[in-house]
Amino acid sequence: MHMADALISPAVGGTMWAISGGLIAYCANKVKTSIRDNLVPMMGVLGAFIFAAQMINFSIPGTGSSGHLGGGLILTALLGPYAAFLVMASVLTVQAFFFADGGLLALGCNIFNLGFFPAFVAYPLIYRAFVKGQYGTSRAWVGAIIAAVVGLQLGAFSVVLETKASGISELPFGTFVLMMLPIHLAIGVVEGLATAAVVSFVARARPEALQTAPASEASVSLRPVLIGLAIAAVIMGGVASWFASTHPDGLEWSMAKVSGKEELESPGDGIHKSLAEVQERTAFLPDYGFKSGEAAPETATPAEHAAAPEPEPWPAVNAGTSVAGIVGGLMTLALACLIGIALRARSIQRTCGNG
Repeated sequence: MHMADALISPAVGGTMWAISGGLIAYCANKVKTSIRDNLVPMMGVLGAFIFAAQMINFSIPGTGSSGHLGGGLILTALLGPYAAFLVMASVLTVQAFFFADGGLLALGCNIFNLGFFPAFVAYPLIYRAFVKGQYGTSRAWVGAIIAAVVGLQLGAFSVVLETKASGISELPFGTFVLMMLPIHLAIGVVEGLATAAVVSFVARARPEALQTAPASEASVSLRPVLIGLAIAAVIMGGVASWFASTHPDGLEWSMAKVSGKEELESPGDGIHKSLAEVQERTAFLPDYGFKSGEAAPETATPAEHAAAPEPEPWPAVNAGTSVAGIVGGLMTLALACLIGIALRARSIQRTCGNG
């Protein structure tokens, strides 16, 4: 559900940048006033975990489409909504600037769609109210699935609204909605199962890691959880990413069903062109692989377009993918930890100043 700049007008992109920026500032202030001792390492490791998890697309049977975890509900259940939103912003920022996954103009949209709804709607109104701390029970699994489905449905509908408000693509609103919502319903079910599994693991290994843990337990060592999540991130990013589905993801599939194209062309001038040039310079592992000198699909000749494409190998054993998964995870870990450390320093400074 990473939107490309081709779907977004400068007005909508700028507005969503401002909204997401305001939410980031608000969340940073909330985290600063209530930061726990163990929150910073959890932010970093979970950021790396979600980065790696989003690299693994899973096929949706009978559709020719695929999906990947959003991760917002996992982050919120383990970190709380404010830290979760900051970590999701970190993941998406690293993806956009260094891996060309999602547009720079659309970054504000992507942060809002994937971060806001799980953290501030699905988690407090559904997951927390339904699960009531009974992690690992059937109630927790059902609550996670319902919350994940609702969060992704709202995010998918938001994508359609932002595209419609931009008015620069020819995707009809009604048809786009009818494609986006059902396909993200299936993705939401998998997201819910993954959320319940991860939270159940953490609850068994170190219940003190859950954001609902009492403040008196906030300083307990989380080494088993951190090591487990770090190992999982390395395995997913370095090896399991080879087994990602080659089918288009839910957004690309929906666009293809509506317009016949999985990717739309961005306007060739103005801010779209400027941001595309910035992204081309910063993305040193575009599409999670080494840069290639091959011609891009849009510059291929008519004869090349007409030729039957060779099927993509599966599993796609690729050193570039492994490097991207590990390097991207480390970059996300570093960014999320830097944010947490900075906020902790501000919190200590504020406490000392008040003392």
